[in-house]
Amino acid sequence: MWKQCCATLALVCCLAVPAQAHFGMVIPSSATVTDKKAADLGLEISFSHPMDMQGMDMAAPRAFTVTANGKTENLTARLAPGSVMGHKAWKAAYRLNRPGVYQFALEPAPYFEPAEDCFIIHYTKTVVAAFGDEEGWDQPLGLKTEIVPLTRPFGNYAGNVFQGQVLLNGKPVPGALVEVECYNRDKAHAAPDAYFVTQTVRADANGVFAYGVPWAGWWGFAALNTAEEKLPHEGQPKDVELGAVLWVEFVAPRGR
Repeated sequence: MWKQCCATLALVCCLAVPAQAHFGMVIPSSATVTDKKAADLGLEISFSHPMDMQGMDMAAPRAFTVTANGKTENLTARLAPGSVMGHKAWKAAYRLNRPGVYQFALEPAPYFEPAEDCFIIHYTKTVVAAFGDEEGWDQPLGLKTEIVPLTRPFGNYAGNVFQGQVLLNGKPVPGALVEVECYNRDKAHAAPDAYFVTQTVRADANGVFAYGVPWAGWWGFAALNTAEEKLPHEGQPKDVELGAVLWVEFVAPRGR
């Protein structure tokens, strides 16, 4: 009887804890570049739980691109194995040779999550502005799903309100669920309890959401939808979670 009670209590405790959010991550060494000495970007690519700093092994991405000045360049061949949070990840280097707004976009291989009994595919973006140019940051890339920023996605202070629009197949998603987490890289922040780890907002009827960023750092916005098609796993068709993920840096102002 005692063992049964313990087992039941453990199950209740597990069910009482909110599920961890997954985030595709593309984190550049800088979100703004104004000096040619900083023109060589490093990009860290992973699939992780950023607030809890828990990594997951990431398979080789299907595609990695950069779009700037009206052109898209395939960077997939530049990806090299790396490690993030102690797990298999990827890295890339890219030199900014001219002024522009550079949109980096990742399409990962589908990841099967046993706890949710579904596949996860997070189309992930981040934006880097270089040498004074800031044109085109609100241009969609035509991904399967993506967040189009309505607030400039660079040069933002901590405390700013960020807005974005969720698109799926190029169309706004009314009422889209958007999960928000900080990349707690230095483990400087501790959540009061599990409910605080992932912040959650709903988009409006036009797929537009807003979030006030409480502290400095890299913040990820993940809009989640279910694909119409399914993928097979061990002979059974499984749902596919499509995530539109955007990473934006928010910076604390410098003191006098």
